[in-house]
Amino acid sequence: MKQISRLVLLLLGLWLIFELASRLTAEIFWFDEVGYLQEFLLRLVTQLGTWTITFFFSVSFLLGNLAIAHWLKHPDDYKLKGTGYRVDIKSNISNSPLKLRFLMPVVIGLSALAALILIYYAQQALNFWYPNIKLPTTSWQLPPQFQLFSQLLQLQAIPIHLVQLGLLVVLTIAILIYHQFLLGAITLLISLLLGFLLSGRWMVILQYFRSTSFQAKDPLFHRDISFYIFSLPIWELLNFWLLGIFLYAVVSVGLIYLRSANSLSEGWFPGFTLQQRLHLNGLTSLLMLALALHYWLQRYQLLYSTDGVNYGASYTEVHAQLPIYTALSFLAVAIAIYLLWRLFVLSGSRQTRLKPIPFPRQLVYMLVFYLLLAGVSGEILPTIVQRLIVQPNELTRERPYISRTIALTRQAFNLNAIDAETFDPRGELTAADLKENNQTIRNIRLWDTRPLLETNRQLQQIRPYYKFPGADIDRYTLLRDLTTQATEYQQTIIAARELDYGDVPEQAQTWINQHLVYTHGYGFTLSPVNLVAPGGLPYYYVKDIGVDGTDKQGSLQITSKEIRASIPIAQPRIYYGEISDTYVMTGTRTQELDYPSGNENIYNVYDGQGGIPISATWRRLLFAQYLKDWQMLLTRSFTPQTKLLFRRNIRQRIQAIAPFLRFDGDAYLVAADGGGETTEGEPTYLYWIIDAYTTSDRYPYSDPGKHRFNYIRNSVKVVVDAYNGTVDFYVADPSDPIIATLGKVFPKMLKPLSAMPLPLRSHIRYPLDFFSIQSERLLVYHMRDPQVFYNREDLWEIPTEIYGSEQRSIEPYYLIMKLPQAQTEEFILLMPFKPVQRANLIAWLAARSDGVNYGRLLLYEFPKQQLVYGTQQIEALINQDPVISQQISLWNREGSRAIQGNLLVIPIEQSLLYVEPLYLEAEQNSLPTFVRVIVAYENRIVMAETLEQALAAIFQPQQPTSPAIIRPLQEN
Repeated sequence: MKQISRLVLLLLGLWLIFELASRLTAEIFWFDEVGYLQEFLLRLVTQLGTWTITFFFSVSFLLGNLAIAHWLKHPDDYKLKGTGYRVDIKSNISNSPLKLRFLMPVVIGLSALAALILIYYAQQALNFWYPNIKLPTTSWQLPPQFQLFSQLLQLQAIPIHLVQLGLLVVLTIAILIYHQFLLGAITLLISLLLGFLLSGRWMVILQYFRSTSFQAKDPLFHRDISFYIFSLPIWELLNFWLLGIFLYAVVSVGLIYLRSANSLSEGWFPGFTLQQRLHLNGLTSLLMLALALHYWLQRYQLLYSTDGVNYGASYTEVHAQLPIYTALSFLAVAIAIYLLWRLFVLSGSRQTRLKPIPFPRQLVYMLVFYLLLAGVSGEILPTIVQRLIVQPNELTRERPYISRTIALTRQAFNLNAIDAETFDPRGELTAADLKENNQTIRNIRLWDTRPLLETNRQLQQIRPYYKFPGADIDRYTLLRDLTTQATEYQQTIIAARELDYGDVPEQAQTWINQHLVYTHGYGFTLSPVNLVAPGGLPYYYVKDIGVDGTDKQGSLQITSKEIRASIPIAQPRIYYGEISDTYVMTGTRTQELDYPSGNENIYNVYDGQGGIPISATWRRLLFAQYLKDWQMLLTRSFTPQTKLLFRRNIRQRIQAIAPFLRFDGDAYLVAADGGGETTEGEPTYLYWIIDAYTTSDRYPYSDPGKHRFNYIRNSVKVVVDAYNGTVDFYVADPSDPIIATLGKVFPKMLKPLSAMPLPLRSHIRYPLDFFSIQSERLLVYHMRDPQVFYNREDLWEIPTEIYGSEQRSIEPYYLIMKLPQAQTEEFILLMPFKPVQRANLIAWLAARSDGVNYGRLLLYEFPKQQLVYGTQQIEALINQDPVISQQISLWNREGSRAIQGNLLVIPIEQSLLYVEPLYLEAEQNSLPTFVRVIVAYENRIVMAETLEQALAAIFQPQQPTSPAIIRPLQEN
């Protein structure tokens, strides 16, 4: 049996080594392929170094103290011996020992505390590795007799975590039974967890040594904000580590001493000897120093308080909690110094035989006094100050602190970059003005991404395994005349046709098909936002696949020579995309499906630069273990040219390379010459652009709202070649101190934006997520006056619209338009605002995306005394109009329904134009078609078949515009 056990252990050890080696080697190969091996090795070395230091220091310190405790503890037969020193103890048994009625609660309490420390670090590890897992909880309502207490602490119920409570009970009982073994086992587990938790914060450690100044200070402690972003997390991490191991050391050593001499069995504890007291004094002094650091750091945590009327330190925190935390920190240091002095005095005592005492009185009294003082002063006194001093004169007391919150929140979310102007709608728009703004009119969006995607899925997927995961708004400069080279700035919707292996027929889902045949998507559709094809379908510039003849370019159908000259399309294969979730092998003896053409399939051999060569047997073995795919060793399809492509999902790809960045939820495809080439030297033209953000939750006084961060910058543009899989990171905001720090940490990773190929740079746009976050923060923090902010007099909110038949909040939308005082049209991201509990518009925010104006924000506020129709009012007027509503009701008959599209608020000159497309779709096999457009301006509303008819009906009413429906708007 011993030989079998050893053999099993040996095999398990070898398997574990092979597993770790395969994972590490595969990651090294992959990072080398994408060109970021140096960054990966720096990460790996930092993680391993941090884990090693943390684990070995923790386990050495804790096991060393446990060994000392076992050496100094009373022997199990302590009471049975009757000579020497023990006789003196026994003769004083009535005064010295700790009786069972006091011993048992102390032992149970320390056992529970040891279990609680382990559970706490296990919970932290679970939150770190699996943040989305939520363990079941319940709550205990405080009984009526504790009503005063609950009101004072603002605590109505105590949350109870059921899983943790169960573990606490089980572990406590286990420690009571097997304390010697379990205290050592818990030591090992805590050390392992601490090692993993601290090594997981490797980026915090690297940033600390390369920090960049923010050139700004917080208003309370007057420290550079870089201290809070880069240094404070390190100090908190150190405190998290030391406080845990020092506390566990005191608890575990105390338990060993109290459980010695068979104390629970005998019913009494003989008392603590001099050496035991010296040991506990030394450990407790370290614990008090860790507590001193804890309360010192708690002073800075006041800058993120949510207890006052404003975010951050308010009057109570500054005048009550700050002095309390400072005093508690100094008091902890004083206690630590006193304990060290006692250690020195006791160790120098000439008494060779001091009687053991039931418990170290001075140590226990000081700890109890400190804990009571911390509890009373930390919770009750600030509440009293808040109730008696602040609340009767809250605005006066809190005014300076509200000002701080407003100022620093605006800084952290870059709201100070917004240029505010007054926009006074005059209602003087004419047909001549529309002609002067013809490019804006020509780019009014009649197609929303949702109905276009539904149409694509019906008409352009071609095969069930093709999918359009999304559609994105972009713009292209298109040739209108090859002879004169005249161009037009056109807003478009582009959608990638990707391959979703999950929709391959079940009978065909074999290993060969999954990994060797179905390897890539093909092409895309490109539609102008303003054109409608016959039958109400989208008009496509680029569509279809498997096209033959003179119009063939990459086997996609292109509408005209001008489009072909404007948009490069050759090599339209998509090996890396948004839904590519399988690993594939290319360059095998099995042909890859390229695209269907009629009743036949066209096949292809991948010649891109992506992939890891796996022709060697040892590489196949390594990746078979890494991917848990042993068919790689059995197949005969591989050749010397075979390569493995994995992490083809672009989000997983960039997240693996740069986990320290936050990525926008909307990656968009661009057809342009980005400089990529195949192994044959042919250019690649399809690229994904993803916006990336640097974020932090440590910006002082900055209110995060509903977000997990309170500082954000759109500092990086990521470009992924859809054919080669290459990834490039470009710095879009070099003024951001966090990206400057990351640039110091990874000097070869981040490139200047000027290094991005110009055709790609012309397609960067202000990101939706960032704009939405700024818009959400602006709803409150456009108010700069503390009194207005305190009274919430001017709160804004996002307007709503009817989409389909549901009410929903308006999302930011892109337009090509000419801003007031601007000379030309440009690509704009726009969001309107309205006052809370009112329906009229109050302002609109615009973000610019073109050229040197990229990133500039403009806020146009309407005069408060003037009524400007809001989206809800326009929607109400549309739906209550008898003619329009009757037509919509007629379409909403059985088997079909009318969909009201996005209601666009379009500023033109000094006026607002409202445009809403109307679609019709069947309830089954949905194929939305454009049927009408509704336009509203001032006191007129029009529904017509085309935008031109609707505008003509409003601005040239003397001309016949049948079949437009014109209904007057009633003044409110």
